[in-house]
Parts: sequence; C-alpha cells; structure tokens
Amino acid sequence: MHKVNSFWQEFLPKSWKFLKKYNFSFFKSDLIAGITVGVVALPLAMAFGIASGVTPERGIYTAIIAGFLISLLGGSRLQIGGPTGAFVVIIYDVVQRMGYDGLILVTFIAGLILLIAALCRIGSWIKFIPYPLITGFTTGIALIIFSSQVKDFLGLHIDTLPASFIPKWGAIFSAMPTFDPATFLVALGTLSLILIVRKFFPILPWGITAVVVATAVTAGFHIPIETIYSRFGEISRAPPIPSWPDFSQISNWRSLIPDAITIAFLAGIESLLSAIVADGMAGTRHKSNCELMAQGFANIGSVIFGGIPATGAIARTATNVKTGAKTPVAGMIHAITLLLILLLFAPLVSKIPLAALSAVLMMVAWNMSELHHFRHLFKAPPGDVAILLITFALTVLVDLTVAVEIGMVLAAFLFMKRMGDISGVVSNAFIEKHEPEEHLGLHLPSIPKVEIYEITGPYFFGIADSLIDVLRNLELPPKVFILRMRKVPIIDATGMHALEDFYDTCRRQGTTLLLSEVKPSLLKSLRKFDMIKKIGEKNIFFHFREALESASKISTGDVK
Repeated sequence: MHKVNSFWQEFLPKSWKFLKKYNFSFFKSDLIAGITVGVVALPLAMAFGIASGVTPERGIYTAIIAGFLISLLGGSRLQIGGPTGAFVVIIYDVVQRMGYDGLILVTFIAGLILLIAALCRIGSWIKFIPYPLITGFTTGIALIIFSSQVKDFLGLHIDTLPASFIPKWGAIFSAMPTFDPATFLVALGTLSLILIVRKFFPILPWGITAVVVATAVTAGFHIPIETIYSRFGEISRAPPIPSWPDFSQISNWRSLIPDAITIAFLAGIESLLSAIVADGMAGTRHKSNCELMAQGFANIGSVIFGGIPATGAIARTATNVKTGAKTPVAGMIHAITLLLILLLFAPLVSKIPLAALSAVLMMVAWNMSELHHFRHLFKAPPGDVAILLITFALTVLVDLTVAVEIGMVLAAFLFMKRMGDISGVVSNAFIEKHEPEEHLGLHLPSIPKVEIYEITGPYFFGIADSLIDVLRNLELPPKVFILRMRKVPIIDATGMHALEDFYDTCRRQGTTLLLSEVKPSLLKSLRKFDMIKKIGEKNIFFHFREALESASKISTGDVK
C-alpha cells in the first residue's frame, strides 16, 4: 500500500498542495501576477496561432484551456503554459498537409505519448538530451519563424506562403514588387517601440504595449494596412466549446505518428526546461513526471476545445515569477484573464494590425535564436559542433521531425564513441608502470605465464571485441589470465556475451580466467547472466592480491 501511495504521490499536482493552505495573501500576489501574464500572453497567443497557419482565436483558446490545465495539474509551482514558438513549424506543416482535423489527431496522439512517458517516469530523462541538439533545433526554429513573418512585416501579397524554407524565400523575393511602405513603417515602428520598452521601460510588458500603440496609431490615422479583421474576420466573443472531429475522414493517420512524437518531444523538453528556469528564479522544485502528465492532459484538452499544441512558456513563466506569483493559481488567473478579454474586448482585438504581430514574432524569434550560445558552441569539441550544425541545417532545410530524430541518433553515436574512448583494456605493463603500489609486494614478472589486463570504464557493446583482440595479439596463450574489473561500473548484454566468448576462448587454449575486484553490483549482474556458474566462484575475487596469489599457485602447479 505504501508503494502505491508513493507512486501516485509523484503525480499529485502542486496546486493541490497549495489549495489546502491557500490564503488571501497568496491570492493578492497571484491575482496581480496572473492578470499581468494574461495581458502579456494575449498578443503572443494570437501571433503563434497565425504563424501556425490557424486563426488567432485558436491561439487564444490554447492559452486559456491548456494554460489553465497546466497550472491546475502540473508539477511546477509557477509554470505558465500555452502556445509557443517551438511548435510553429510542425503545426504549420501538419495544417498544410492534413488540415486542422489532422492537427487534432496529431496533438491527441502526442498527448497520449506524454501521459505514457509520465507513467513510465521519463521526466527525469531531460538531462540526457544534449545541449547542442537543443540549441541547434531551437535556433533553426527561430530562423523559420523569422522567415514566416517577412511577408506581413513588408506587406507582401503572397496567396500561400510555402512551408519549405528555400521555396518560402523564393516566394518572398518574387513578391518584392508588391512591397507596401505603410505596412513596413508600422511593423518597423512596432519593432522599434519593442526595443525601446525593453531597454528603457522594462517594467512594462513589451509585447502588449507595442501592439496597443500600433493598433491605436493605425486606427487613429486610418492607415490602410491588413488587420486581424481584414484577414480572419472579427474574433468571436464565444468561449471555447468542446467538439470532436470526424477522424474517419483522415485516411493516412499513420503518417502523422512521427509528427505526434515530435510534438510530444518538444512539449516535454520545453515544459521541463521552463520548469527548471522557474525553479532557478524562485528557489522551488518541480515534479517532472507530474508536469509531463499535465502536459498530456493539457494538449488533449486544448485541441478538443479548438486550440493547438501547448507547452510551458519560458518567457511567460519568467514574467509570472518576476511579478510575484506564489502558487499555481496565478497560472489559472492568467487563463481566466484571457477568457475575459476574449468575451469583453474581441472587437478591439480584431483591429490589431498583422504588421504589429509580425514584429512581436520577430522579437520572439530573436530571443529564441540565442545566437550568443550558438556561436559559443563552436568552441566545443568537433562532435558537438557537428550535432549543432546538422540539427540546425535539417530543421531549416528539411523537417523538424527529421532534425530531432537524426540529431538524437548522432548524439547517441557520439556518446558511444566517447564512452569507447574512455573504456578499454589496459595491459599489465601499463599497470606496472603507473600503479606499482597496487601490486601489494608481488612483482608481476616473477609470476610466470600470467597475463594481467584491466577493463577501464563501462564494458558495453562499444568495446566488446577488445578482449578477443588482446588474446589474438599474444604470441603464446598464458596459463592464467587475470582480468581486473575494479573500474567497471556496469556491463551490458553485449559486454556479457563478449565476456562469455572470451571465457570460452581461454578454456579452449588451456588458459584459466580469473576475475579480480568484482564489485557487488557487477557480481549480481554476472550471477543473473549465469556467468558465475560458468567461470566458477573460486575464480572470482574481490581483491587483487587474492587473484595474484591464486594465479601464482596455478602457474607453478600448486593448484590444479
């Protein structure tokens, strides 16, 4: 019973902990932070919706539904959830290929993957994703977002902007004769105002401040540029309503599985990184698997209510912390604030110029790119630089899904290569030269027909053939072969199989194999694989001196 309770305790939301002792002091802080973040989130939610190839309402619905569920069910005290730039590329591609119903199915599957990942306790695995890979696809996404906004920033007339990077820029250059000076000036003015607010008035939310000013100027001076209303119609005041699409209309749903895995992967990474940022700023500690569980439910809930994929938003989470949020209630208030804005001020929101939102997204792209980190990584080892550049190039030129898949495979190969570099088989000559004090008074050359080698590091498939190579390189087979294993923390199935083959080879040529300094954990693995029975317990030692004494007796014929 205790184990069952402990298991489910891991998935108990942070909100439950604080709601039990919630008070007015907490509420005052959460109310101010929640309203502030809600106002900050409005232009971002609409901009991400438009950039993803859907209507701005869907971005707002996502921030409302997913934002509320992530705060209610999540494992982070101060996490703010909603649509983010990380999803723009993959969402746009899915919507172009399969329509919004296809996106619903992809996100639904991604939500299920996140739930399974949480139950399997994969949340703590975030630390195994290499930083160059994350930086590579994040910078690539930033470049794609920037490219997608050039059209609205310059006021170009392009019916459908291609999803692929090179055709997209081809269409942009072809449409340059349609450049609209008025649109460009509004966009440039909005971007300039964002930079001024960020530098001189950091207390103000730069996104909503710049958008409000741009909207007021555009409407006040009747500047003839494209707005949310002119492209999408007036934003509906209706709240998000649940609906269920007809999945039977989607014939090739299996082709969406890779996209679903990518969305789940991005949601997991972004949310846990955001939770780590919140922990660092506020001194809190999140529950990673609980957070993944919340992300799964939030993504499923988002698309059922007409939204798009969601995850933890680092910038909005940081704003939440800086404005004094105390509990997850702040995130719920942020979602309610967005709902009230939708219900009360939808006609005003419809007047926002698209040029202003494109400027906001260009600022988001710049923040995402983290060019200083990208450049700094060129000082890393060549393997890391290769992963960075390949992931970046594949993200931009091919596909985000392919970039993540190949990036992870390359990272795994690089890791195995490095493990192989630090693991190996060291000869007795090396041991004598570098560690004579460990021989405990027994001079190795005085023991005839004995070879001593040591495995340094994990014994896995990367170095599995090393032992056989040692035997092949010996002129005559020794009478005793001592294999020191004091530096072997783990051994995998391939390593175990190689050790078994090595034992069989030793036996065929009349060599006695002794294992020295076998750790208890390693001994347990050997026993489970039946290697103890095969080698013989009398030939396995915890101390090197004992192994040397046994080898001496065997080589001189004192022991058969």
